[in-house]
This record gives sequence, structure tokens and C-alpha cells, in this order.
Amino acid sequence: MKKAIIGKKIGMTQIFDENGKVVPVTVVEAGPCVVVQKKTSDNDGYEAIQVGFEEIREKLVNKPRKGQFAKAGTTLRRTLKEFRLDDISQYEVGQEIKADVFEVGDKVDVAGVSKGKGFQGCIKRWNQRTGDMTHGSKFKRAPGSMGASSSPSKVFKNKRMPGHMGSVNTTVINLEIVKVIAEKNLILIKGGIPGPNKGRVVIKDSARS
Repeated sequence: MKKAIIGKKIGMTQIFDENGKVVPVTVVEAGPCVVVQKKTSDNDGYEAIQVGFEEIREKLVNKPRKGQFAKAGTTLRRTLKEFRLDDISQYEVGQEIKADVFEVGDKVDVAGVSKGKGFQGCIKRWNQRTGDMTHGSKFKRAPGSMGASSSPSKVFKNKRMPGHMGSVNTTVINLEIVKVIAEKNLILIKGGIPGPNKGRVVIKDSARS
């Protein structure tokens, strides 16, 4: 990984490219992030930087976290993420990372928490077919038989059944950055990314690039 940044999903819109073609994009407020800690091979056994995003009120931070920010000499931040970059020598504690770390045309992977859908049935959760809507069917949207007999007399693990849907860590890979507005710390990414508006996302170099 060469570079990475934490951001907040603003929403989707569309822009026009140089040929007049409409391009759907997701707008992300990327940074400014601040380097809170550098981890080195001598002290920690590996090299990484810990990055904070979005300032937060003091009353919302516990004492251990306050001490960590005080040691770094930075303002309190809501979100902390650790990135194992190829070279951390160019980063120092207190340094800011802004949206201009990425350029137009860069391929990125975007990770976030998908939208929560609550408890859902098999039809919506697993895209299963419905039962007959005629002839007195009592299983229009119910899962129906579990398929177990007297042997083995159990429902096998990982069977697709009703349950909690969404709200899981999700990554969309190999997306393209189509515009960077450095003065506003905005990155426009072609296509959709995980999570609701105002959700936190992590943008990093694509593993396939």
C-alpha cells in the first residue's frame, strides 16, 4: 500500500467528462487527516502510521485516548485507523494528510460499513423465489421446509435463512478517481461505494493496480 486516507461519504451526483458523457460519481470528504502515531520495527515489530480523522469534542473522548492525542500534540479526532504503508519515512507525527495525496486516474479500493437493513426474510436477504400466489399457497414469502429428515435431524450450518441483513464491512475494489478538489478536500470516485451518507470510509491504493 502506497497511500491511504480516511473520509466521509457525502453522497452521489454526476459530472460530464470531456466528451460530454455523464459519469456517476460518489463525493467523499477525504481528510484532512493527522498522523497521531508512527509504529516502527524496533518498537512495535512492524511499520505503520496511525491516522486520525474528524475533530471531536473533549467530553466525547476517554482518558486513555486523550493521553494518546496529547502525546502526539494533535487535536482530538473521532476516527482512528492504522495503515501499513510501503514507506513511512515521509510521514511525521502531527503531519496532515489531505485529499491531494490522490490524483485523477488513480485506481483505489474503498472500504466501509454497508447500510443496515435490519431483520429480513429469505426473499430479500438471499433473493430466493416466492411461493405460488394462487391455489391457496400458505408459503408466499416463508422459507418453507428446512430439508432435514430423521437423519441427520438438524439444519446445516450456513443455510440461507431469515436474519440480520447489511451493516457489515464491505470493500469495493478497483474504482477510479475522476476528480480531486483539493481546496475543499473532496474526492469524486466513479461509481458507488459502501455505506450511507455521512458514513466513514477508507480509501487506499487498489490491490490490483
